[in-house]
Amino acid sequence: MQPSIRAVHRLALAAGLLAGSLLAAGCATTAAPSASAVPAASPTAVAPEPGFVPVARYGRYTLVELVPEPAQRDLLQQAVEVSIPPMLDASVGDAMRHVLLRSGYRLCDAAAAATLYALPLPAAHLRLGPLMLRDALLTLAGPAWELSVDDLTRQVCFSRRGAPTFLSANPSGTATPVPDADRPEEMQP
Repeated sequence: MQPSIRAVHRLALAAGLLAGSLLAAGCATTAAPSASAVPAASPTAVAPEPGFVPVARYGRYTLVELVPEPAQRDLLQQAVEVSIPPMLDASVGDAMRHVLLRSGYRLCDAAAAATLYALPLPAAHLRLGPLMLRDALLTLAGPAWELSVDDLTRQVCFSRRGAPTFLSANPSGTATPVPDADRPEEMQP
């Protein structure tokens, strides 16, 4: 038995009305909850989640984290690329002062390091980088010297390997020798 055309039209009309009402209901919004249903804000500040990192939006698709870079926290990790100005009598001390020029650190005036500072600068060291500041200083000094850092006064100094550090007589004890990453731990003093 074949359905009549009238029954088919009624069925199509009913299906169209049903689809239209479902689409219209999907666009409907609900009323906002009343003020009495919303709990009052507590006067104490809520601590951010432990994994929370504050960000700022720059442009439409760019979010920037509002935290300092690792090289801004530990200045010896900043990347440097240095070209030592050509001088006839450039010394290792001159090159170290040039590398430290805008780093936030200065070279110490220890008598034990004076022999290092007076050495002539090798031609291989006229251009350094890009590398970390710590590695640039260790490259200029060579393997016979150990880097010591006084974070309180932001001074860097060198002492011969195995010799006491330049600040061992310092009563504050703020000097920390920087371990050489190339040497195994058992070889480090």
